[in-house]
Amino acid sequence: MNAPIQAASPHTMNTYARLPVAMVRGQGCRVWDANGNSYLDALAGIAVNTLGHAHPKLVPALQAQIATLIHCCNYYHVPDAETLAAKLAALAGMTNVFFCCTGLEANEAALKLARKYGHDKGIDKPQIVVYDNAFHGRSIATLSATGNAKVQKGFEPLLEGFIRVPLNDIDALRQATAGNPNVAAVFFETIQGEGGINPMRIEYLQQVRQLCDQNGWLMMIDEVQCGMGRTGKWFAHQWAGIVPDVMPLAKGLGSGVPIGAVVAGPKAAHIFQPGNHGTTFGGNPLAMRAGVETIRIMEEDGLLDNAARVGAHLMSALKQRLAGNPGVTEVRGQGLMIGIELAKPCGALTERALKAGLLISVTADNVVRLLPPLVLTQAEADQIVAILAPLIEAFLNE
Repeated sequence: MNAPIQAASPHTMNTYARLPVAMVRGQGCRVWDANGNSYLDALAGIAVNTLGHAHPKLVPALQAQIATLIHCCNYYHVPDAETLAAKLAALAGMTNVFFCCTGLEANEAALKLARKYGHDKGIDKPQIVVYDNAFHGRSIATLSATGNAKVQKGFEPLLEGFIRVPLNDIDALRQATAGNPNVAAVFFETIQGEGGINPMRIEYLQQVRQLCDQNGWLMMIDEVQCGMGRTGKWFAHQWAGIVPDVMPLAKGLGSGVPIGAVVAGPKAAHIFQPGNHGTTFGGNPLAMRAGVETIRIMEEDGLLDNAARVGAHLMSALKQRLAGNPGVTEVRGQGLMIGIELAKPCGALTERALKAGLLISVTADNVVRLLPPLVLTQAEADQIVAILAPLIEAFLNE
């Protein structure tokens, strides 16, 4: 492979520790840089490119939409928004949807829903339960809900009104909320993405659903990264057989076109009234077409089954290849959302994998994160293992 180019950006803010490469083209699960080097994409734009790159069914649909109508404001009805909302509600077993542009915006809207829900019940200072190691975004509100002191540092004072608890500990949740009449909602990711691919246990999800029902709280599940088929079901919480009251979505819903959504069930569907919340770009015709077509193609091409089947193969192959290595703490996740936790910080692996022709990320300092497109084949999964496992082994032996 040729040496990657140095993609200097003297006029953009220094907000990303960019790798020295510029991607210019993609096809399926492969991308190419400006020097013509090819890479296997095991990151999918951080769980965004559901259908991979330049999908032959998606491209003409988006081209047709761009030639028809890209944007109109929310003073008017957008037919595909109605279509997409109905489809999401049906897939989720919920009722109503608000569209925005990003996961951050969807989570921000969920937090506003919870506060207004509390105020509507007569609570002056509603509180929301959130979790250690959670990540919900980088606005001041979503940053306050996030459980990562590193990303919060320098942006204090954070917002009040959050109660933080550990993962998968129902007794800790009960104790943290006991006798507190101000709790309005519990907010969490089914599988924490940025936090290190940390799954909520099925029995814990069921216990939280029961506790929310008993106390009249909103159960709000952030499916921004783990939703849209990534685990082999439309939404990761569905493995537990539960239905939330509020569900933020984004990332994979538009296959690369910016989109966000807040899906609500009966308890939360009518909290917002005209004037309570809004967005300029949310629900625009291009994003709505992307969402409609993404779901249609996923259904036509059986991508939920593919995510479950190929993901299980990838997980098994990684575990087998890395078995017995004391530096590998755990391989975990579900479907095509996999984390490989190592016994030491491993940020260097991101660039080493790039040089070897593989796109990955490292999160929570010591977890290699794999989030490939849902069109990944078993052969491509084997290629991921063939490239990544030797890199991990060499790194651990340093």
